[in-house]
Amino acid sequence: MSPVESMDVMVSLCKRRGFIFQSSEIYGGLGSVWDYGPLGVELKNNIKQAWWRAVVMERPDMEGLDAAIFMHPDVWKASGHVDGFTDPLVDCKSCKRRYRADELKDPKKCPECGGELTEPRMFNLMFKTFMGPVEETATTIYLRPETAQGIFANFDNVLTTMRRKLPFGIAQIGKAFRNEITTGNFIFRTREFEQMEIEFFVKPGTDQEWHEYWIKERLNWYKRFGINEENLRLHEHGADELAHYAKSCFDIEYRFPMGWAELEGIANRTDFDLRQHSQLSGKDLSYYDEQEKRRYIPYVIEPSAGVDRSLLAFLCDAYREEEVRGQKRVVLELHPALAPIKVAVFPLLKNRAQLVELAKKIADDLRGDFRTMYDDTAGIGKLYRRQDETGTPWCVTVDMQTLDDQQVTVRDRTTMEQIRIPIERVKPLISEYLQKAWQKP
Repeated sequence: MSPVESMDVMVSLCKRRGFIFQSSEIYGGLGSVWDYGPLGVELKNNIKQAWWRAVVMERPDMEGLDAAIFMHPDVWKASGHVDGFTDPLVDCKSCKRRYRADELKDPKKCPECGGELTEPRMFNLMFKTFMGPVEETATTIYLRPETAQGIFANFDNVLTTMRRKLPFGIAQIGKAFRNEITTGNFIFRTREFEQMEIEFFVKPGTDQEWHEYWIKERLNWYKRFGINEENLRLHEHGADELAHYAKSCFDIEYRFPMGWAELEGIANRTDFDLRQHSQLSGKDLSYYDEQEKRRYIPYVIEPSAGVDRSLLAFLCDAYREEEVRGQKRVVLELHPALAPIKVAVFPLLKNRAQLVELAKKIADDLRGDFRTMYDDTAGIGKLYRRQDETGTPWCVTVDMQTLDDQQVTVRDRTTMEQIRIPIERVKPLISEYLQKAWQKP
């Protein structure tokens, strides 16, 4: 079972605690487009940092890239997106609802009202726009539907400037856009989303070995940052599921509230992309192997993860409900490295100026090193519950005794255990906890 009973629970939490809001909500919202609030943007950035640290900073065989969203339209011809990036679309003649034909149990009957459906027609998922002041065919460009092509187009640039030898990879985090026919399940499937992608270039013949390697690496990354192993599984694509460029592909699936669904895909793209771009652009994108004294087009292993789906999985997996002294306690047991707020500081009594002043001073000192929150807007029990629900690992409380002994109470989110330590020990203690959290298991 998923840790969260229904997606409504997660939607409510995210709105209530400032993780995710409906885009343009004051105007009635925009379908399947979401804004990340104060805590959501922190969590999102922390996930991206954890990914970047694992795949770029901790590895000797990876380079980073940030390619532009707008690309020459021929890029999408070479990749096959102009001709092949389509879904079969049907409309209900009665209620006018629109569906992907390949997702319907009955291709002739509307699942909503039972009305008759139109014949399928192919619908390209790319958003089209125009560059320049005149809207004409010659100025047509697209919002990228994936970040991968920016990497392939820059393969030779990175290879040359960074003096790389195979095998090596290029990693990128960036926005992508797909004009999805059917969306839903909160941020699981949206029209604007963010990807964390690797294109790992290898010698042909070693691709299967590297494919297996990256499947294990990516599974371990989710487990490293707190996903329960029981909520992860692998799904191998059958011949009818494979993309036009793939030799083989495995999905890492997560047990979301709506059931098992793709979290990340790891595909063997062979030499399809580099070969296509070489042919259409006229640029030689082959690799010269100095040991074998020959040129060849590298094969590519592509681990492609969604930032938004990863965030949703981390939230769902961290969610807990328990009863404490007769009251329901909601807690997000997020990995400390991912938690939006690392430490919160409270005065036990907000009407005591000395406590408030000292608590604010401690919070200001911690802010230089950690995302810190100061709060005095409720009683201590309620303040703890707020931080539990947003995943804050540690809370620091300043009380009347602090004025005498210069010690504060530090509370652990998960165990609710409390220790009393000198004020000057708070920062080193939190630093030590976080350093341990970042270490590989």
